[in-house]
Amino acid sequence: MADNDRPAWQQAASPLLLTFRLRIELAAPEHAETFAEHFARNREHLARWEPRRDGAESVEHWRVRLNGGLVDFAAGRGVHLVALARDSDGPLIARINFSQISRGVFHSCMLGYAIDGEFEGRGLMYEALAASIDWMFETMKLHRVQANHLPENERSARLLARLGFAREGLARDYLFINGAWRDHVLNARLNPRFDASVFAAAVRPTS
Repeated sequence: MADNDRPAWQQAASPLLLTFRLRIELAAPEHAETFAEHFARNREHLARWEPRRDGAESVEHWRVRLNGGLVDFAAGRGVHLVALARDSDGPLIARINFSQISRGVFHSCMLGYAIDGEFEGRGLMYEALAASIDWMFETMKLHRVQANHLPENERSARLLARLGFAREGLARDYLFINGAWRDHVLNARLNPRFDASVFAAAVRPTS
């Protein structure tokens, strides 16, 4: 198949998104030290909201994981992003993961995100997600982005609502976090500009 016959999302270049305060780019092995420092610095901050990650404070762990993220991007399975200060090489401000990308009749993915505790309350997570979701809709041609949060995570609930996500339900014992199975609120946002021709091509019979 010639390149110009491939779907647009299979031809997408690595994202580099510039917002007013942030530089958002594809997470890569060269970010390994930044990731290890982020997890060491935010050990207590993240423990309430995320499953435990063995080796998360190891640079070598992240070299391997981030290399796997590049493989995911090349295969169209995931887009793993890092948000940094726009005009400096400071610490990792936020992580954004679009995973479990599914095509066919679905064109959907799961969204996960986290911000460094030092940068909470400044609107930076909203700024990063707004730009990243727009890119996923426009460039990766997704129809739906799903995101879940703990019921008690009111900050995340407000963030998703501000971004246009709608609550769709509650998943019981969804993830094992901080020593117990935790319920999660299910949310989703649809692409209002989804191109129906993308969907038609995805479901066209092959014979």
